Amino acid sequence: MTEHRRSASRGLICLVAAVVVALTVSLPGRAATGGGPTARSRAGTAVSAMMGFYDESTGRWDADAPWWQSGNALQALLDYMVKTRSTQYMPQVLHTIELQRKPLPWWPQGDGEFRADSTDDTGWWALAMVRMYDLTHDRRYLDIAKTDEAYMRQYWDGTCGGGIWWDLPAKTYKNAISNELYLELTASLHNRIPGDRTYLSHALEEWRWFEQTGMINSAHLVNDGLATQSGSCANNGGTTWTYNQGVILGGLTELYRGTGDRKLLATAGRIAHAVITSPDLSPGGILTEPCEPAGTCNSDQSAFKGVFARNLAELDEATPAHPYRGYLLAQARSAYDHDRNGSEQYGLRWAGPFDQAGIARQESAVSLLTAVL
Repeated sequence: MTEHRRSASRGLICLVAAVVVALTVSLPGRAATGGGPTARSRAGTAVSAMMGFYDESTGRWDADAPWWQSGNALQALLDYMVKTRSTQYMPQVLHTIELQRKPLPWWPQGDGEFRADSTDDTGWWALAMVRMYDLTHDRRYLDIAKTDEAYMRQYWDGTCGGGIWWDLPAKTYKNAISNELYLELTASLHNRIPGDRTYLSHALEEWRWFEQTGMINSAHLVNDGLATQSGSCANNGGTTWTYNQGVILGGLTELYRGTGDRKLLATAGRIAHAVITSPDLSPGGILTEPCEPAGTCNSDQSAFKGVFARNLAELDEATPAHPYRGYLLAQARSAYDHDRNGSEQYGLRWAGPFDQAGIARQESAVSLLTAVL
């Protein structure tokens, strides 16, 4: 996986709120998608359909899909369980963790606990362990996430002034997603460990580095990474995938919760606003992956929009006036009305029409529908 793998000004908040209202009022019936039993029912049926991809023998959602997607599906399921207080799928959750925490066949030197040959893969599973801790308050899961943080930290060095390498052992690429996940993970650990200073220090170091790399471009969108392969540390101009816009929102929101620094919310707000108003990422007000118009989205990219929705909801919860709620409701309404088959499976294009089913598409929809609960 690359490409597989307070000062938030009142004016900015009002501007974003106006945009999302304008986007959503044009979609009749949007209120039916948010709040109350209808929203829970829609999320629940999407989860049930996602479980149709669950492979008991491996503890993965579609054993042929990229491994990180089972970590992301686990996060989507746990987000739903936390919000609804449902324990219906706890046996499968426990089964998945038991099997997948073992040493990976393709990377046994990681010695298990989700330590993989791509630091972003480890990051997805580590964040799922944080959510498992939120659900169970069992510190064993937080300990796994701490192990994963230490593993990812090993691959921080001075190349380009800092940051974590994506690919192991080659270490050819410092990209956005690995470093965004590390930011969110370290800030999340800080917020759950009383008296912590270490993880806060790591989170602040990561953000200070990330902010100065130039990966956030002049349009306030995050490109894929740095041109480390060519020996340059410049923004590589790579695709502005929606998950790269999303995870940074989650990381900045967690760091804001740990520091109270409202400048972090202001930065996140600019990124969110850029996505919401982008004619490429939100044409007609509906989130669209850059690969969708050409029909070239692969099995990784098909999962990305749900990651954005999950993290935008986190930012919305932390932001006064909840300026992104309307946008999220519009996405959920559109997907439900236009991108769903009779088996409650969701396709790639939330604007519709439904194309085909798959775990990447379904976990993305589960994250979207859970975001509006």
